[in-house]
Amino acid sequence: MDDIRGLVADDMRAVDDVIRARLHSDVLLVRQISEYIIGAGGKRLRPILVLLSAGACNHHGPRVHELAAIVEFIHTATLLHDDVVDESALRRGRATANAAFGNAAAVLVGDFLYSRAFQMMVALREMRVMEVLSDATNTIAEGEVLQLMNVHDAGITEDAYLHVIRYKTAKLFEAAARLGGVVAGAEPRVESALARYGMHLGTAFQLIDDVLDYSGGLDATGKNLGDDLAEGKPTLPLIRAMATGTAVESALIRRAIEEGDIDGFGPVLEAIQRTGALEYARTAARREADAARDALLDIEHSRYRDSLISLAALAVDRTS
Repeated sequence: MDDIRGLVADDMRAVDDVIRARLHSDVLLVRQISEYIIGAGGKRLRPILVLLSAGACNHHGPRVHELAAIVEFIHTATLLHDDVVDESALRRGRATANAAFGNAAAVLVGDFLYSRAFQMMVALREMRVMEVLSDATNTIAEGEVLQLMNVHDAGITEDAYLHVIRYKTAKLFEAAARLGGVVAGAEPRVESALARYGMHLGTAFQLIDDVLDYSGGLDATGKNLGDDLAEGKPTLPLIRAMATGTAVESALIRRAIEEGDIDGFGPVLEAIQRTGALEYARTAARREADAARDALLDIEHSRYRDSLISLAALAVDRTS
């Protein structure tokens, strides 16, 4: 990851400058919360994805930096809204914005970031950019609603769950990768290849997040082990363990999902481990990473393309 960050280090500094400039608001609370969530750090994978994809098409410059910042603003807005919906108190090892400033303020500042992102899109005066990002934002919102509908639903199928994460998480990865091709004026086949790459990468990334909720911990992931279960979210390790576990284990997991029963976390974790559900989810993530890599095979070789391929492998191998 250090090599990838080194490749785009100058560009990321320019992106950070854009973020700081565009965060300005005359409203103090808007500035405080925006800076609080942006300043929390994070992997910045989505803006890096814009930079690498544009670089793979041999395109660089200020418009790419603006697009990378727009994508980060959209992602940050979704985090603010997610934490309110999930009633989360911890993200990246510190209090969420809603815990620090209140739900109402977090929602409204999330709205500010969404609208600021669209102001920036309009300023680029490129309808294709507007199309890609408006479609992505709408799909992400649908994914959030689908996830909300599935909370405490122990009967969700694996296919239905993958559908949710492709909407909720993978769609912004897909848009970020596609935008590199759009801003570079790449031919349609290249743009489509980058989009497929992003979709598979984002799916792999979320599947590993699911794994880490049952194998990571506060120091590694910045949130408490079992948070998904406490929120009643039926993720792939749970779905797999219910499908392959004993009747007693399946009933235990079903009850934990339906009731958000974190008190039963220990036995649930034992069932997940005994059934090999974590490795099953990792294998699914590896398939997605392989598909992401394969999507790039016809794109001209460069350090940027190679970094995209490396990023797919790192998404699966990460521990945080």
